[in-house]
Amino acid sequence: MDIGGIVLAGGKGERLSENKELEVINRRTLIEQVISRVCLVEGVVSVVVVSDRNYPHIAHYPSIKMKRDIYPGKGPLGGVYTGLKESEYFYNLVVACDMPFLNQQLLGYLVKEAGNGYDLVVPRMGDLIEPLHAVYSRDCLHHIDNMFDEGELSVRGLFARVNVRYVEAEEIERFDPGHLSFFNVNTRAELLKAREIEQGWVS
Repeated sequence: MDIGGIVLAGGKGERLSENKELEVINRRTLIEQVISRVCLVEGVVSVVVVSDRNYPHIAHYPSIKMKRDIYPGKGPLGGVYTGLKESEYFYNLVVACDMPFLNQQLLGYLVKEAGNGYDLVVPRMGDLIEPLHAVYSRDCLHHIDNMFDEGELSVRGLFARVNVRYVEAEEIERFDPGHLSFFNVNTRAELLKAREIEQGWVS
């Protein structure tokens, strides 16, 4: 099935730099790394990048739409809402802009599971849940509207309101035994580590 991709790039990145998504890993910016991996997932037709900033260097990617938050100041949940609202597709793969090692096969598995009628498909490893590495249906929109009305801005607050499929650790490890998919870059040390991984210096 055709789906949309949503890349959230609205964070302030205080721990690394104001525009951490523009840090370079192996000659490509972090946001380029993420977009290119999302575009490789079977079924992804177009990608919405949700950000208050402009990225002229990604304009060459086909089917990229740049959108500002419809409701600024509502954090990642606001970014998810904007992406879903702007997407032309019922199912959407939502990822953060700071995850350079997204696994195409794992993401494809999440998409496949969403096709079984779930509103949200999200990885879970013990108590750790990855809501910005998940598939959302547009049926989540009215629930998020209700959350905004109630002043609830936690993405996890959505889980109790929709039909969720948790993808557990043993499923994840079939595709990504090292859990590199969930490595994100928030600090200078993590950026250096990401550069090492990308170069193959660390397995």
